[in-house]
Amino acid sequence: MTDPATPEGAALRAAFLNHLRLGRGKHEHNATAYDRYLALARTVRDRIAARWIETHWGYHLADPKRVYYLSAEFLLGRSLRNNFQSVGLLDEARSALREMGIDFAELEEIEPDAGLGNGGLGRLAACFLDSLATLGYPAYGYGIRYEFGIFEQRFESGWQVERPDEWLRFGNPWEIVRPEYTVPVGFGGHTEESVDATGRWRVRWVPAVRVLGVPYDTPIAGHDLRTVNTLRLWSARASEEFDLDVFNQGDYVKAVEEKTASEVIAKVLYPSDSTWAGRELRLKQQYFFVACAISDIVRRYRQDHADFARFADKAAIQLNDTHPAVAVAELMRVLLDEHGLGWDEAWDITQRTFGYTNHTLLAEALERWPVALFERLLPRHLQIIYEINARFLRLVLNRWPNDPDRAARMSLIEEGPERKVRMAHLATVGSHKVNGVAALHSALLARDVLHDFAEMYPGRFTNKTNGVTPRRWLLSCNPRLAELLTECIGPGWETDLDRLERFAPFADDSTVRARVRSIKRANKADLAAWLAREHRFAVDPDARFDVQIKRIHEYKRQLLNALHVVALYLRAKRDPQAPRTPQVFLFGGKAAPAYRQAKVIIRFINAVAEVIKLAPQLGRDAVILVNLSGRGDKDLDTVMREA
Repeated sequence: MTDPATPEGAALRAAFLNHLRLGRGKHEHNATAYDRYLALARTVRDRIAARWIETHWGYHLADPKRVYYLSAEFLLGRSLRNNFQSVGLLDEARSALREMGIDFAELEEIEPDAGLGNGGLGRLAACFLDSLATLGYPAYGYGIRYEFGIFEQRFESGWQVERPDEWLRFGNPWEIVRPEYTVPVGFGGHTEESVDATGRWRVRWVPAVRVLGVPYDTPIAGHDLRTVNTLRLWSARASEEFDLDVFNQGDYVKAVEEKTASEVIAKVLYPSDSTWAGRELRLKQQYFFVACAISDIVRRYRQDHADFARFADKAAIQLNDTHPAVAVAELMRVLLDEHGLGWDEAWDITQRTFGYTNHTLLAEALERWPVALFERLLPRHLQIIYEINARFLRLVLNRWPNDPDRAARMSLIEEGPERKVRMAHLATVGSHKVNGVAALHSALLARDVLHDFAEMYPGRFTNKTNGVTPRRWLLSCNPRLAELLTECIGPGWETDLDRLERFAPFADDSTVRARVRSIKRANKADLAAWLAREHRFAVDPDARFDVQIKRIHEYKRQLLNALHVVALYLRAKRDPQAPRTPQVFLFGGKAAPAYRQAKVIIRFINAVAEVIKLAPQLGRDAVILVNLSGRGDKDLDTVMREA
């Protein structure tokens, strides 16, 4: 452990106290824990900010190709420890705080976890940003600065109950607002057609409503602070905040009507799409951040380039699932309507710029928006999609002239009682590369879900297997194991996981095997202590732990795992004296508010936990399922019948 009297420790202490006194107006002896957390966060942000400035000035001078990652979700996790790890001062910070009688771990717990995502898709986006910065790639993330995260979960009688997740209640010390880059975003209205001075047909979109997108930048620091990239999240603001005339006439609600309607766009992650209003808000959210991102990307490009000849050589835009797929139509609109390019040139640029990551093989999960909704909110974009589709279907019919069913399957428009825009098809046609997130997934994507497209564009389909960020999920979360790895194979594995192969020979080393067992036992003891402290539930650290933490969904197999618990319980009940290994099952995850079946799965898991907890001891080795909810009110047989 680093001595707090080192120059680094002394500098951290001085900076911390400076932020505490000048930033929070507090003395170190009467400061609250929240004051200390903010002072510590700003202390490390100062060190990141210096490299942040250097990084982006270097990009400006070099004019490299930049990566733009568009995602409706970014699950970054807490940033305090991660940022200290990135600047290489985590031990120094802990030591300096310990000298002042402050526990770093307690301040970590104060930081809210920004729930700007739902699960794997959002975590993948966060991992990519971390890896891109660590590898030194010029990259930017674009998304929405949701005022409320996914939701705060509570249980009542075993059922999930949602409450608002007010992660921004007291602000966010990591972000910096950039009002100078505010973008106006239009909705609704109509289009006007004309012929310009060169005889070209032109279209002008006249929106009925405009909303302002205000960017908030968060630094994304690479390991060892080699590069600091930017996550730019957009907040919605009304173009006119307040109508004073209406207010003075006594209609106080109407005076702020436009402000409320505009700002609701960035209020909540994934509003329920079970109603027409919810679906409309979701489409508004998607277009809002896409329009802001495309405007920002074009603005940055035009700073150093007079025309769009090199746009695709300087910008790579990755669509993280179909949520940002409308970006294909938006870039076309900007190139055609705002910068006067011809269709063929604009389409060539668009296809060479975009890549599309597919996240699901479930047909019902592939987004399809009603044409009527598109026409009302984005009339110009629907025109562009129709034109893309007409030109694309001509290519399909030229290739397969006697196969109209194939053309119907591949069309960007799904015909039926309610015509819909197929966003996965739009993303596939508008991109030069399409990938799944695992080898099997990518193979099935090309074989089944997008088979017709794979036949037409075989070189377009590829695979990018999901990974993890070893800095967060090993170096930070499992410091004991990380220390052992470094002792055995040396440093460098944190940025090159292939080096872990060097650990294989230690499988025959009894001393190392004993260390690994000791580390596992210590980590399980820490988890058991946390369960006892936070949930007043005692578990045996020597039991086998089975932990499943992910979004609750039918296809994610939580129900299968719970039925496995039931089977073990019934087996133990039939033969209490039979030898068995003690097991602890932990489930963590949230069900989407409108997803009834997933909520029933949660209720079932909690009921199983209650039945097992209330059962008499089944001999020395009992099956335990940790219950983090309220008390159940039905026996297992009843719950199983109802489920």
